[in-house]
Amino acid sequence: MRLALEGEFTQYTVMSLGFLRDLYAQLRRPTQYRSISSQLVHYQNIAVVEDQAKNVYLGVRMEQAQTVRSRRVLLNELSEHIAKIEALHRKINTYNTFEYVYRLQLMREELSGNFEEIIKITSTTEALFEEGKVNKKRFDTRFNKFISVWAHLRGRQVEHGLRLAEEYIKDFHPSSANWFYFLEHYMLLALHAKEYSKAYEILRLARKNPYYGKQRAAAIQRWDLFEVYLHFIQPEGSSLRLQFSQFIQTVPDYSRDKQGYNVAILVLQFLYYLRQRNLDALLTRLEGLRKYEQNHLRDPATLRSQLFFRLLLLTVREDFAPQACEKKGQSLLNRLREAPQPGDAYAESEIIPYEDLWDLTLNILRVNAEAQAAEEAGHER
Repeated sequence: MRLALEGEFTQYTVMSLGFLRDLYAQLRRPTQYRSISSQLVHYQNIAVVEDQAKNVYLGVRMEQAQTVRSRRVLLNELSEHIAKIEALHRKINTYNTFEYVYRLQLMREELSGNFEEIIKITSTTEALFEEGKVNKKRFDTRFNKFISVWAHLRGRQVEHGLRLAEEYIKDFHPSSANWFYFLEHYMLLALHAKEYSKAYEILRLARKNPYYGKQRAAAIQRWDLFEVYLHFIQPEGSSLRLQFSQFIQTVPDYSRDKQGYNVAILVLQFLYYLRQRNLDALLTRLEGLRKYEQNHLRDPATLRSQLFFRLLLLTVREDFAPQACEKKGQSLLNRLREAPQPGDAYAESEIIPYEDLWDLTLNILRVNAEAQAAEEAGHER
């Protein structure tokens, strides 16, 4: 009974009070019987309201599990559902109704790509938790911290997110899958903040964990991809375990689904062959980019990937001339900078922000142009 009350487990509280009521009735203790009966009615009424809130919440979760189109319809209705549960929460103010409101608020902002609001929700909730206004026996503060770090990454507040990740990592046990998943986001924050030395530190931290090899194959492959990107951008700090060129050629086998890191893989291959000045391989990857865009980047939520693909296509159309690419790509770059981050349900992951990758692309074009000019000058002598 005490544990049920402390944890705000209403169902168990009702069960315990029911047993006590029956016991006091059998023992013929009228005073205790009346007291317990009164408490039982109180918590039964709370249970009814909680069940109403739960029905709304579970209905929303069922809709979320459907198609992308149904999720868009759900997004339009979410505020109404949240308002219903908030009204029920105001009546009884229990942890269960709080949890339903909290989860649906996060869902709404995630689906709409409103990462600033997610940061506010997680920050406010963390403050309530520290003040003891949220049940400390029930609330998953690690989930809240993870969502905060994820929202900082997606909302482009990477410097602050990096500081939070450095603070929060201690709350995750190194033997858990959650530790590695949190570390992936810590890694991405470092990459997005251009803190490449920090990124190498995080990579080494992951590699030396004795549980590293026990991750799912897909998780290990993501770490390989992070490492290759980091090596490509800053090779001087790398102690790359993989054979770089071999990885580039075999990486398509790593991702057979059509969400997640496929764009990152295609982009890396394109840039690798661009740096190698391997025109045949580059044109092959260009065709792969075109097909992928036609088949998988039709949704408006994939606008950032669409725009960056067009920038890469521009380099071929302009015969890899750096000045022409920079000038003619400016309008696409401006649109890319203004394009909102999509909600997570639709997102391709950017290991390096597309804006930074475009700077890298232009630098590769300049180096290639200088090398070509030097070769031509040598032939003329």
